[in-house]
Amino acid sequence: MRVLVVGGGGREHALCWALKRDHPHATLFAAPGNPGTAQLGTNLAIAATAVADLVTAARQHSIDFAVIGPEAPLAAGLADALRAAGTAVLGPSAAAARLEASKAFAKEVMARAGVPTAASRSFTALDPALAYIRSHAEPLVVKASGLAAGKGAVLCDTRAAAAASARAMLAEGSLGEAGREIVIEQFLAGEELSVLALTDGERVAILPPAQDHKRLGEGDTGPNTGGMGAYCPVSLATPALLERVRREVLEPTLREMAVRRTPYAGVLYAGLMISADGTPAVLEFNCRFGDPETQAILPGLAPGVSAQFLDIARGAWRPSREVLAAERAAVTTVLAARGYPDAPERGAAIDLPENLGSDVLVFHAGTVRDLGGTLRTAGGRVLDVTTLGPDVPSAARRSAAACERITFDGKTWRRDIAWREIRRAGAA
Repeated sequence: MRVLVVGGGGREHALCWALKRDHPHATLFAAPGNPGTAQLGTNLAIAATAVADLVTAARQHSIDFAVIGPEAPLAAGLADALRAAGTAVLGPSAAAARLEASKAFAKEVMARAGVPTAASRSFTALDPALAYIRSHAEPLVVKASGLAAGKGAVLCDTRAAAAASARAMLAEGSLGEAGREIVIEQFLAGEELSVLALTDGERVAILPPAQDHKRLGEGDTGPNTGGMGAYCPVSLATPALLERVRREVLEPTLREMAVRRTPYAGVLYAGLMISADGTPAVLEFNCRFGDPETQAILPGLAPGVSAQFLDIARGAWRPSREVLAAERAAVTTVLAARGYPDAPERGAAIDLPENLGSDVLVFHAGTVRDLGGTLRTAGGRVLDVTTLGPDVPSAARRSAAACERITFDGKTWRRDIAWREIRRAGAA
């Protein structure tokens, strides 16, 4: 089997790792890949959004199966183009990927499907948006409707802050095309949960839920980022809660997408807020594997899950279970560059020890090798350090210990990943 993984971050390295674990004789390609994926297969110097070039490469390399990691190529129609060229693909069509590419569209789908979510309104003009803000209670959330690389949602404690965010997006173009339409929504209190599910458009198999840590600083302080770490499993995600998510969120959404003649197949990621009474509400949908959740979910699963990816892509999926349980706990800690998320520094040499331990996996997220072979920082999130253990607290200790041993100038990381789960374990 010849497999192409599209993307170049930590999520794609984790996908390559899982595919190689399950199919050791497969020939792997990654586009554009990174120094980590280069250890598992062949990197192709093609941008993830270069649709025509990727279709050509798939033909030239006789690719049997493609997995698309990031959201931008999905929104650009890469899955459609590869399928049209005869390649099996895990990833939704561009029409179905609008669930992530347009938050306004996702809100419309949820309203029609009766999916619980925050009350909201969408705007393309500033004055009506400001009038809406003035009439609503604080706090508020202002979101760019389009793809904004994880930077499009702003929690605003005051109406003045919400008005400033709306003005920046709509009038000043701070997020470019992504912010030409915005969604202003009610603030929801509770605990966030990432629920990723495999689906062929009708059936659903829920992957072990994870929890992401979006804030840069310990104690959930500082600016929002693409994610500073994640852990899996999450005790908050009881069987009863996951059944509610299936019944109230995932299945109604899939039915509504089918009614719209945009059937959804691939990975459907529901970012949820779980209220104090255990009620789930959707904060957002993503149309792909999460990052960094994937780096915790896949290692914690028993080998073999990637065979289901191929079955979905080929239209031959017959899920044996409705919920896939984690075999081991996993904690992923992100090592970021100084200045992340606004202005990350690049070029620092990385000292990455080889003997971190058998239960430690290091996924490359933003690295490059220079002409002399030295590994250097090349992005905001540099490395994702995943460790396994019998439970989340022990995995978290191992992750932090491994992170201490990896060094580069400006290394920025959180030492409290999985703190909620650790607190729950201590109270049990």
